Amino acid sequence: MQTTAPIAVTGATGTQGGALARLLLDRGHPVRALTRHPGSDAARALAARGAEVAQADFADPASIKDALQGCRALFLMTTPFGTDADTEAAQGIASIDAAIAAGVEQLVFSSVAHADRGTGVPHFDSKYAVERHLASTDLDWTVIGPAKFMDNYASGYAARLLKEGKLALPLSPGRSIALVCAEDIAGMAAVALTDPGRLSGRRIDIAGEELTGPEQAAAFSARLGWPVHFVPVPHEQARAWGEDLAAMFAYFDNVGLDVDTAALREEFPEVGWHTFADWLGTGNWPEER
Repeated sequence: MQTTAPIAVTGATGTQGGALARLLLDRGHPVRALTRHPGSDAARALAARGAEVAQADFADPASIKDALQGCRALFLMTTPFGTDADTEAAQGIASIDAAIAAGVEQLVFSSVAHADRGTGVPHFDSKYAVERHLASTDLDWTVIGPAKFMDNYASGYAARLLKEGKLALPLSPGRSIALVCAEDIAGMAAVALTDPGRLSGRRIDIAGEELTGPEQAAAFSARLGWPVHFVPVPHEQARAWGEDLAAMFAYFDNVGLDVDTAALREEFPEVGWHTFADWLGTGNWPEER
């Protein structure tokens, strides 16, 4: 489905929203990239690819409404990091209401896998509050629940540890975890946004593969060219990362994070699902330690 009305993308200058904005543009769909900082390098790069860039701030629902004027659909993602889970829920709900007020017809919300299972993880529960509000509206809606992001390994603390040959996670060695890359989130969101009737009113958890920590470490070893060892982090130590993340990993370790990847590949082959090794092959990884 292609129209002249743009698809609005929140988080367009970040990993997840940026992957979707680029994919839609590459497929010829008009995109309005919503960002707090329209003058940033990432925003200018999207504009150079053909996106319309609009200033919008979750803390200012009026700016969301203004930025959505004339848009057919909205890809919405929220985050508690930088604020808190209660603020995330409030901002997500306000953004949905702003979309309705702006006349948007369709909304695809990127939540998190298992958010609908009563996990007790603060940023899972906040996203589920947004989901419930969305489902109560008359919007044509779809909820995508991404599993653990593969892309989080590519920067920051995790990437620094990988250079030291360590993959450190608060998980038991035998516990498998579902993983997904931003490219596959974008692919699934694009299916929902460009073929609205296909996924209307559905909530779908998504992942490309499930692996244990040692299996992930072995894949890193093969890709990076130096040994990477899995290091189980005690849950007491994980609390230094914040109570929210500690609760998430406790849930992962005690309950697990499973997604039916075989069913996804069968129903949505056009997404081109990535295994962990596939994703590692596309990453910009250092050639030296």
